[in-house]
Amino acid sequence: MGKRLNRYVRKLPLWALFGLILAAPVPLNAYYVTYKEQYYRLFHLHYNQYPDDTMENIYWLEQAMQADFANPLYALALIENETQWEKYRYLFNMHINLKLIEQYLFLGNKWNKRNAYFYNAPWKAQNLESLETAESCFRAALSYWQAAGEWAGKARERRFRFVNLPKVQFWEDEALRMETGELNYEKTITRELALLQKAREKFQAMDENTY
Repeated sequence: MGKRLNRYVRKLPLWALFGLILAAPVPLNAYYVTYKEQYYRLFHLHYNQYPDDTMENIYWLEQAMQADFANPLYALALIENETQWEKYRYLFNMHINLKLIEQYLFLGNKWNKRNAYFYNAPWKAQNLESLETAESCFRAALSYWQAAGEWAGKARERRFRFVNLPKVQFWEDEALRMETGELNYEKTITRELALLQKAREKFQAMDENTY
């Protein structure tokens, strides 16, 4: 099933890829999934990150983006007042966007061709299709970066300086790393797109009938 899905997905334009992700069948669960926190708990990393696994994660994260927050009593952090609740929501949205970026990078790297060797010429068309899929994934990842930055900026406002949420401290760390520039997916993705374009140009210049 996985191999067949991989071959199919490679041929999809970005709009169709999004459609496949959002229309993916939802497994039956023991409880009705409604809130952001519930969808987020269904997101998980796999030891071997196959495209099927990554697309499943993207589906759950996209659902989490669209869903409402659960009551603060069921938050992933201890919430004792409205200020903590507000900061928690900003951090949560930032984190979801960052995870979507990571998943699209995982997906794009499955089809990215970092080198265009001369002996790949007979498969020029297939390699160009693979690069097109990879670029679509990278650009999708890039589209989430701005939103992540906006949420991080809100969470890092001065009025939240002494508001601590220990159970999600790593979300706070992500926001800080974005502010300092230590975490910069835009730089990473821009570099990957530039390298991808160089590989594309090499493939385009090949004569597939040479070898």
